[in-house]
Amino acid sequence: MKKWAGRVGALALCAGLLVPAVPGEALAKEESHHEFPISGFTDYAEMTKKLRQIASSSKGLVALDVVGQSNKGRDIYTVRVGSGDKVILIQSEIHGNEKTGTEAILNILKTVSGNSPYARALREEVTFVFMPMMNPDASEGDKRRNTMTWAEVVEDFPQLSGARPSWNYMDRGIQQQYDYGKNPGFDVNRDFNPDLNYVPRPQDFPGNSASPGWFITPEAQTSRDVYKSLTEEFGKVEVFIDLHHQGLYYVEGTSDQVTLSLSGNFVPHPSTPEGAKYAQYADKYNYDFSRQLNVAAYDALQSVGNSVFNNITLYSQGLDLPGTALGSYALNGSGTVLFEVTGQTQSFGQKKKGQLVKAVERGLTGIIDAVADGSVHQLDPEAYEDIPLTAYQPAD
Repeated sequence: MKKWAGRVGALALCAGLLVPAVPGEALAKEESHHEFPISGFTDYAEMTKKLRQIASSSKGLVALDVVGQSNKGRDIYTVRVGSGDKVILIQSEIHGNEKTGTEAILNILKTVSGNSPYARALREEVTFVFMPMMNPDASEGDKRRNTMTWAEVVEDFPQLSGARPSWNYMDRGIQQQYDYGKNPGFDVNRDFNPDLNYVPRPQDFPGNSASPGWFITPEAQTSRDVYKSLTEEFGKVEVFIDLHHQGLYYVEGTSDQVTLSLSGNFVPHPSTPEGAKYAQYADKYNYDFSRQLNVAAYDALQSVGNSVFNNITLYSQGLDLPGTALGSYALNGSGTVLFEVTGQTQSFGQKKKGQLVKAVERGLTGIIDAVADGSVHQLDPEAYEDIPLTAYQPAD
């Protein structure tokens, strides 16, 4: 089994941190007013240019593919590198105002596609598939939701004529600068279903946050199609990582602000009474592996000292969110990890942005190295339970 001497070095030095958006009512946060401009972040045109440059200069190592289109017709890309039988799928910007994940992906992509012995060894063990900026309409609008109307959904799925719009659709009200009456849309990260072949049925609407989604948005359909294709090719997607942002939270029992929250818990275990409704997925679901992956990320972040990436926590546990990509893909056998960095993209200036991108990269590096050399399977999944919890309010 190979050991990665360069481990926490090569990838971690890239730059970037991410803010994940998680499942649940508490996760259903909306866009905030921008204190700082987003000009320091990579926009859709810049990302496309960078991806093409990386692919064209890689001498065939990097495959850039258009795998779908957003509601407004923007191309959605995957970037693939490596030939190993362990598949790591990493997705960012399912919420368009959570941009640090895309920065982290671009930096890590440069490293794993490089010519160093470290990068070559990684590619022998792992097939990396990146989906940066998978909700480009929302990214360009700098908002959480996509740009699809319910009328467009009914046009795509006539059987839904007369059904109530899904609960994750917003078409009224003004929040900050966002007039949803004029610019309605869906929270795409509530549009997933553990049944990857599900076809929308009117009786399943409007649903709720604890129910599966419907694959009615083109962005969720694209992610699902990529996942299914990789599963058919490799047997399963070993690891799925979703990069998000969160609000301002605290280490439980303290007034210390959280930098980054992790999680591998999105649905109750199918073997428990609470998870009995997922019994058909019991043979695939591997919660211990998800916990090991999270421990790998946590250990990598802690290895540089709390003064650098201070206050790494577990996101809310005990969730039941099958409508998220993380919940659906976990039930289909993938080890899953949520990254939730503090604040929304525009809450901090460039210095804080750089620290957060680096934190995301550091955590991803820990996972990548541990999966590549197999050491992830030696980690104690119970160590996951020792990671400090996130609190929504500071201690008195």
